[in-house]
Amino acid sequence: MKIGAVTFPGTLDDTDTARAIERAGAEAVALWHGDAELHGVDAVILPGGFSYGDYLRAGAIARFAPVMESIIEAARKGMPVLGICNGFQVLCEAGLLPGALLRNEGLHFVCRDQWLRVENNTTAWSTRFEQGAEIIIPVKNMDGRYTAAQSTVDELEGEGRVVFRYVGVNPNGSLGDIAGISDATGRIVGLMPHPEHAIDALTGPSDDGLGLFYSAVDTLVASA
Repeated sequence: MKIGAVTFPGTLDDTDTARAIERAGAEAVALWHGDAELHGVDAVILPGGFSYGDYLRAGAIARFAPVMESIIEAARKGMPVLGICNGFQVLCEAGLLPGALLRNEGLHFVCRDQWLRVENNTTAWSTRFEQGAEIIIPVKNMDGRYTAAQSTVDELEGEGRVVFRYVGVNPNGSLGDIAGISDATGRIVGLMPHPEHAIDALTGPSDDGLGLFYSAVDTLVASA
């Protein structure tokens, strides 16, 4: 199985994302922002960082990169897509996920190990987790405050599309302690914390993040 990791100008975590993909048993394929070709990948991950320096808004310029046009088309046809941190912002800007990520409450950059609760373990990126499991994954962002119209939040909650929720401390003021959401199909997921930094207990706070990458491999194998 091939999973692409996109690099935009300012992306920081593409290498770590590729390492996590390989650790889960898939082939990591580098995708360049200026290249519309997806090179036969079965799923795509938009890693974290500061694409285009977060000018205008975080993710606003990256949304118009040539590779995103191909990703949007593939996602609408059912390809699994994961957006991590800046990637989550890009997915919201592209209209693949609802809402927006605003400047953190308190206007400070947040970098910490963060407990999350798995609220939905039926998406393409969360099947390896137990429902209600609590996992610890690093969070590092300046624009991580999830916001949306109340009707949208109600829809996400009512349809079980909140995938991850902050536990204990809400690091950025996100509505409803929302850390990650999915689209209606469960194949597109975005989250602010960084699972690629939690794939080995020797180098991160845990290996809990591997669950997202294993889940994607399971999903692809099941649909092959």
